Amino acid sequence: MTHGSLLSLSVLVALAPAAAIAAPDASGEASASVSVGGSTRGDATEADPADRKDRPWIRRWTPENGMIEVGLYGGVLLPSPRMELFEADTDLPAQGHKPFATVAPDFGIRASFLPIRFFGVEAEGGAMPTRTTTDEAALLWTARGSLVGQLGIRSVTPFVLVGGGLIGVASERSSVGNDVDASAHFGGGLKIFTSRYTNLRLDVRDIITARRGNNAGVVHNPEVLLGFGVTLGRHKERPVPPPSDIDRDGVPDADDECVDRPGLPELRGCPIPDTDGDGILDPDDECVEEVGVPEYRGCPIPDTDGDGILDPDDECVEEVGVPEYAGCPIPDTDGDGILDPDDKCVEQIESLNGFEDTDGCPDEVPQEVARFTGVIEGIVFATGKATIRNKSHKVLGAALSVLRKYETLRVEITGHTDDRGPQEVNTRLSGRRAEAVKAWLVERGIDESRIVTRGAGPSMPIAPNTSKRGRAKNRRIEFKLLTD
Repeated sequence: MTHGSLLSLSVLVALAPAAAIAAPDASGEASASVSVGGSTRGDATEADPADRKDRPWIRRWTPENGMIEVGLYGGVLLPSPRMELFEADTDLPAQGHKPFATVAPDFGIRASFLPIRFFGVEAEGGAMPTRTTTDEAALLWTARGSLVGQLGIRSVTPFVLVGGGLIGVASERSSVGNDVDASAHFGGGLKIFTSRYTNLRLDVRDIITARRGNNAGVVHNPEVLLGFGVTLGRHKERPVPPPSDIDRDGVPDADDECVDRPGLPELRGCPIPDTDGDGILDPDDECVEEVGVPEYRGCPIPDTDGDGILDPDDECVEEVGVPEYAGCPIPDTDGDGILDPDDKCVEQIESLNGFEDTDGCPDEVPQEVARFTGVIEGIVFATGKATIRNKSHKVLGAALSVLRKYETLRVEITGHTDDRGPQEVNTRLSGRRAEAVKAWLVERGIDESRIVTRGAGPSMPIAPNTSKRGRAKNRRIEFKLLTD
């Protein structure tokens, strides 16, 4: 590498930090985007606590976009004995060249700017007071710039750099005089960000300078540096205003489906629902869609037997009842089928005999009524017809009187025939004769609902049909008291 090329590289690198720092944005102002953990300042991210103790230390102080580092360093430089850094004088032995001591103290200042947390530019100025191998004092110095690439994802950050600049010497002429050469360098190291504002740094570099002799090439001068820096430009934590919460239920409006009503996070900001509006919230309501009461966990008061009397007021929960008996059925104490309110003899069984069967009391059929049960003698018809003969009116009149006197009596009138002639014809004839008797009574004021009729034909003989007398007995009308 020639002196000219080294000088050009050093000038470009030395100017890079200033160019990067002063580069204007579209508005014409210097732009430096600052981030927290890699996000730019413009991001709408919530700030961490100022001490960031909510993060593990290894990630607490990671490099940020737009960060500036200013610091001091100290270490050693190991100058090559063939470094070409002296004021040439042809009148002096070796033109005045003298090697420098093997180890030179090395200290200086540096400043860097990282537009993004993975890349930045850096400028340094330093001095290396040393002596020549002939024990004359000489002050080496340097001004240089670097391009820095780093893995900026942890508080401990490895980096590499490359750059160039100037290296010079200032001394008495009796030592090596004064001289300036171009230099280049590359290396790497480790930064440890110990807090918001401080960091420690280790650099190991190779400083490349011209070798003594005309176009003789370059020499390598190792350099090891320890540094302490001040970190500027980190994001300043500001209290982030809480998100809008109109109903103050702790659920931000952006996530709140019921913005105007206080609710719960698990219900996306809505109140606990009461679907049926009975005042019992759904989680505690076992009948969400039916209006209920607290005593039954939100369900309606039950009516188990469906009698319209609610269970708390029903003394017979599983039996249909009436209010007068506290939800129990109307009783039938004597079990005769007549309920107590209608039973005149609550503890006595009704005798079902067709006579006053609805009063609930035991009784006997009166003799005058008994006369009109079974075969009714004296009711006769024209032969083969359903026409009642006049001589039957006396018997029918007596029956009429009984029915009028005992208005609760109900009777079945059955007509019978002998077996002469076709059975079907006889059955129809017996039915018409029974209807004729009913009609006679109805015409005289008996309610027709009290009388039913039936035609039995020849099917129920009471005497043999082998004689005239027997057949006459089988042609008959019977009354039967109805019990239902």
